[in-house]
Formats: sequence, structure tokens, C-alpha cells
Amino acid sequence: MPQTHPAIDQATPTTAPPAPPAPPAPPTALSLEERLTFIKAAMSVRLDEAKVAYEVNTAHIETEPVDLADVVTMPLTPTLQPPPQSYPTPVAALLQRAHHRLLTGGWCSGALVDEDGARCMLGAIRIEAGGDRGLEADAASVLLDAIRRKFGDNVDSVPSFNDAHGSARTPLRIVDQAAGLADARGL
Repeated sequence: MPQTHPAIDQATPTTAPPAPPAPPAPPTALSLEERLTFIKAAMSVRLDEAKVAYEVNTAHIETEPVDLADVVTMPLTPTLQPPPQSYPTPVAALLQRAHHRLLTGGWCSGALVDEDGARCMLGAIRIEAGGDRGLEADAASVLLDAIRRKFGDNVDSVPSFNDAHGSARTPLRIVDQAAGLADARGL
């Protein structure tokens, strides 16, 4: 039997050798915000490089500063233009003038004329008719026909249609369409 030394036997570890280190944990997936942050950073770098390349590539091109006063030739605030050439027929011309009156003077609901001078559809026709009640009646009749063509026969009158709207958009469009209808009818 082999001889053993008691001191050596006690010094020898009785446990297994240490295990190798555990492999690293797999990388976790990036969140959407983290990916977007990385993409933004990469795009910023690419855009900066493109900017430098553009400046280098165009440095030899001579340019003159542009004076905006030479370029901008129209007023900065829009102005209303006069109506287009008037229709040749009297009712169509009256409706066209009424449309222009509503555009320039304003549209209102609930009264022929409000305190600011804005007019309803019938009020615009009345002022543009200049006291000619026959012409005014013909224009109101064509306007009611145009309204009923678009919105059905359940509309009782021009004032009720006008007052049913909260903005000028539809009434103005209908007055303009009525002018075209009157012209087509030769009125």
C-alpha cells in the first residue's frame, strides 16, 4: 500500500476545482426609444458630414447676396380684388355684386345688416339692387332655386337658409353659384 503523509492529506482540498466563469448574459434587446436615439445620432453625424462635403464642393462658386426687397414684389397682406368682369345679364350681375359685397363687407346671420355693416345674403342683394324691387325679387328667386338644387326642397326661404349657417363659407358659395345659374338662364 502506498504511504501517505498525514500533513499532505490534510492540505489537499477535498472539494472540486473552481468552475470556469459563467458565460456572459446575452445582450438585451434595445427599446424603441434607445434605437431611435442611436439612429438620430447616426443621422446627425451623416448630415454633418454631408454639410461639410457640400461646403467643400461649392466653395469655388461665387454667389451674390440676395436682397429680398428685389424678390418679393407683392404686398405681404392679401388684398381683396375687385370682382371679375360682370355678367351681362342683370340678375346674374346683381348676384355677382352681392357676392362681392359679402366678401368685402362681411357676412352676418340673424339680421339684414349687423352693427358692423356686415350683411346677410338677402341684405347684400337688397343693397346691390339699388331699390329695384323687381330685380331684387328675381335675384332672391334664383338664389332660392340654387339653394334648393344643392340642399333639397325643404329649405323655406333665403333668410332661413342664411341663418342656419354659423360661417360665411356656404352662403358665399351659394350666392356665387346662383350668379352662374342666373347667367345660364339668361336672367
